[in-house]
Amino acid sequence: MDKVFDPGSVEKKIYEKWERSGVFSPSVALAKEGASPFCIIMPPPNANEDLHIGHARFVTIEDVLIRYHRMKGEPTLWLPGADHAGIETQYVFEKKLKDEGKSRFDFDRETLYQMIWDYSMEKKSRMESQLRALGASCDWTRNKFTLDPAIIKIVYRTFKKLFAEGLVYRGNRLVNYCTHCGTAYSNLEVDHVERTDPLYFMKYGPFTLATVRPETKFGDTAVAVNPKDKRYTEWIDKEIEVDGLLGKFKIKVIADGAVDPEFGTGVVKVTPAHDPVDWEMGRRHNLEIKQVIGLDGRLNEKAGRYQRLTVKEARRVVVEDLQKAGLLDKVDENYKHSVAICYRCKSVIEPLPMEQWFLKVAPLVKKALTAMGKGEVRFTAKRFDKIARHWYANLYDWNISRQIVWGMRIPAWRCEKCGEWTITAGETPDGCSKCKSKEITQDSDTFDTWFSSGQWPYATLMSGKSKVKSQKLDFEYFYPTSVMETAYDIIPFWVIRMIMLGLYETGKVPFREVLIHGLVRDKEGQKISKSKGNVIDPLVMVERYGADALRMGVVWGAKVESDIALSEENIRGQRNFANKIWNVARFVLMDRAIKKAVPNEDDRKIRKELELTVKSVTKALDTYRLNEAVEGLYEFVWHKFADVYLEKTKSRRAESQPTLELVLKESLKLLHPFMPFVTEAIWEELGEKEMLITSPWPEAK
Repeated sequence: MDKVFDPGSVEKKIYEKWERSGVFSPSVALAKEGASPFCIIMPPPNANEDLHIGHARFVTIEDVLIRYHRMKGEPTLWLPGADHAGIETQYVFEKKLKDEGKSRFDFDRETLYQMIWDYSMEKKSRMESQLRALGASCDWTRNKFTLDPAIIKIVYRTFKKLFAEGLVYRGNRLVNYCTHCGTAYSNLEVDHVERTDPLYFMKYGPFTLATVRPETKFGDTAVAVNPKDKRYTEWIDKEIEVDGLLGKFKIKVIADGAVDPEFGTGVVKVTPAHDPVDWEMGRRHNLEIKQVIGLDGRLNEKAGRYQRLTVKEARRVVVEDLQKAGLLDKVDENYKHSVAICYRCKSVIEPLPMEQWFLKVAPLVKKALTAMGKGEVRFTAKRFDKIARHWYANLYDWNISRQIVWGMRIPAWRCEKCGEWTITAGETPDGCSKCKSKEITQDSDTFDTWFSSGQWPYATLMSGKSKVKSQKLDFEYFYPTSVMETAYDIIPFWVIRMIMLGLYETGKVPFREVLIHGLVRDKEGQKISKSKGNVIDPLVMVERYGADALRMGVVWGAKVESDIALSEENIRGQRNFANKIWNVARFVLMDRAIKKAVPNEDDRKIRKELELTVKSVTKALDTYRLNEAVEGLYEFVWHKFADVYLEKTKSRRAESQPTLELVLKESLKLLHPFMPFVTEAIWEELGEKEMLITSPWPEAK
């Protein structure tokens, strides 16, 4: 054996050997009799960027579980994939175009789509090589992409079925629209930040009322007060005349419980087309929907001379004109309020009325909560069960339309003659399903990425032929999957929707357990970000210290569900542990001469310690306490085996050799899920016939 373990010289060779051998594919032939299948569907990384340190954590956690269950003799499948990541990828690509002095508007739909496809394929290939570098033992023969034709076919089929059963509908509703990204978002994709803005007190006929958005006054269709506010009782249901910037106009006073008497003067202007609360008031009182802001974020013809101004420009000019006209009473410059912003580009969200496709969530939520109540799907950490239930209780009908090119185009065609929509499973219809007219146009929108990703567990397994037993599809053998391991920030976006859609389409939950992991933070506990300059590049760490050291670093010191503090020093320390294991092996293999002898007290003690370690590590892995497993192994290998037992064998080397080799081999097996490369390299040095990756998991005698 070489004096020092050099990860860079062996990791790629070892990975290629594993992949060539086919051990990443589940094998029933090699499985223990009666063993149940174990399956994890990898949360597909976005096909638009390199892997970051958060990816390294989830890859390590899942690979540890996969390697462990494979060694236990279970038919084990870890199905990899990549996500086209709709708006995320198009946003990144548009930034690239901007740097080149170009815009998405310079290209037709097909050209732009192909350009993003080529870009994504390049990034996807790079990302997959990075997964290999981390040691991910996933089954590449089953690799999936969210825009694979077979996946699209299943998503389209689900959409058609939802529509046929009345769970998908076309609705003209107020949506969260980002005028910068050029698309609508669901409520879950909108961030809220506290800001200090001017609150303008405008004269409005007989009233003075407060607003932060004077530029939307051209879309006002009522004035509202609280029905319990005695100051304004006499005005309810009356029409008032108002001096406006475009001339005098008349408007009705309504009473609605949504009005806060403590806000401003207790009188508010109602603009149903541009405010969610006002939209609901408009529905209750049958108010006109008067849209004065367009998709371009500029005021339209209804704003008269203010047409073509951006919202920001219009606000400034309108305030100036109100001042000149004597219609501005006062301004509170320090009004604090919550502002909705785009989660992607951080622009202020513009509520706009649009026709979109919506998914009715109530019936799906009911089934999901029933399944959770019965224990059919279980969150391993109870606090995340509460979070999931909270999100289910606060879900609105889901807007699944997106005004972008990159994604699955919605299989819906509108009849130019009768206005009816024809929905298919992807095929182009011959004509309108109602009037048979040939004049039909496909919806230009694409599905929200989360709508397709929400079907990922069953779509991936249904779209590939099985290679196990006599099943026609992997779905028949591996669904429901064993565990979904993912980050806590996408519980509302992804996890709860997978449960909803999985139950709807298959009648079964998509996974039995949900294992949530926390964030990777820096050594000070700060969130990692480029702006803070504390980014830890996982591939740089692999290059410097080896994949095993990085893997140990991201599971050490905290429960899976907790945030973890990581630094380069932590990873360097784990590299030292890899070297220690290598040196222990060098000592054991230095002289393999054996002299028969009855095991002495030291031999018996280390064998007993090994047995206890096997039990504790197995129990820890069965209950997802990965940090306890690695910390126990570290203590056993470095201290009990290397520091204590090895030293005592130097005076009786030949007699202790059987115990040395036994403990080394069993330790390598226990360490393998966490540190696959150094353990497999040592296993080769031992001259074992089978690879360590498929050797049986130790059992306590």
